[in-house]
Amino acid sequence: MWRVQLCKLNYDEREQQAVKEVLDTAWLTMGQKTIDFEVAFSDHLGKDAKCLAVSNGTAALHMALLACDIKSGDEVITPALTFIADQNVTHLVGAKNVLADITSFEDWSIDPDEIEAQISTKTKAIIIVHYAGYACNMERIVDICRKRKLYLIEDCAHSPGSDYKGRPLGTFGDISAFSFFSNKNIAVGEGGMVVTCDDKLYKKLKGLRSHGMTIPSFDRHKGRAVSYDVEFPGLNYRIDEIRSALGLVQLKKLEEANKQRRKLTEHYFNRLDCIPSITIPYRRFLCGKPNCHIMPILLSDAIDRITVIESMKQDGIQTSIHYPSIQMFSAYKNILNATPKAEYVSAHELTLPLYSTMAHEEVDIVCNSLIKGLL
Repeated sequence: MWRVQLCKLNYDEREQQAVKEVLDTAWLTMGQKTIDFEVAFSDHLGKDAKCLAVSNGTAALHMALLACDIKSGDEVITPALTFIADQNVTHLVGAKNVLADITSFEDWSIDPDEIEAQISTKTKAIIIVHYAGYACNMERIVDICRKRKLYLIEDCAHSPGSDYKGRPLGTFGDISAFSFFSNKNIAVGEGGMVVTCDDKLYKKLKGLRSHGMTIPSFDRHKGRAVSYDVEFPGLNYRIDEIRSALGLVQLKKLEEANKQRRKLTEHYFNRLDCIPSITIPYRRFLCGKPNCHIMPILLSDAIDRITVIESMKQDGIQTSIHYPSIQMFSAYKNILNATPKAEYVSAHELTLPLYSTMAHEEVDIVCNSLIKGLL
């Protein structure tokens, strides 16, 4: 139904072959493909990254909080402009969410000054998100966490392949969480990766992923073990072999796909820079190489967002909102602190189509429709 849809899978016969290979082995749960995916992802990140593939990005975040022993009575500073998973997992471990506002209307990353202002004696961890694949101010944030002895958890759902001053995102935190949902730069349907460089946290995360068991099912299947111990209560956040196989193929495509996304984003910039009724965040981003996960814009007060969305829909252009205000959700209304800049962005943001196989002509179609809708 869409002339230009919001996102598209970057799939071809390689993904089909990868799935067939798994089906031919007749072993579907976590096995050799998962091990291979974890090794490849670790090589991709470097910096002694220890990687565990999991069922989804939210599972990775949940495991991160549990591994850091975040519990009732603790406070976790979370980003005000993010998907609700950061707040949900914090709430589910019994901790209190304390929101930190964005830096500015040009930089939608969590503001280090806001982080410092929200720290209390109960603060135990900080979750940051690299919105749209653009890095936060990692020097400031890492320094804050070290000085205050706080855990740093990187939500890297948007940022596979992005870096901060040459260092891959996902290698700064005590634990990092990646998502491989269908609209992500690495897309496997559902899936994620939890990453740490700390041996003790890695052991805890590995147990949390699979019921606290010492020996995985694959080792018993291969005859390498007969039974197992359960060292502590864990969960079932395992990924399966089909999604790991898809992840391996997608990881191989990532660098070129991100390169195409950056070219398309630059074309958007060239088309939209002269329009006074919109602001483009991260327009002059100089702190690293982004992966350009999404293409967000900020509409001025004079523009009715719903009218623009409907106008573009009539032209066959799919759009989205990243993200609705957390304070407006029924589950969190009246219990979270105000974050004026992020709340403003939530009320005025519009996400335009962007995917690695998009043609420059399709960017022009989107821009022409947007400009018409703004009139």
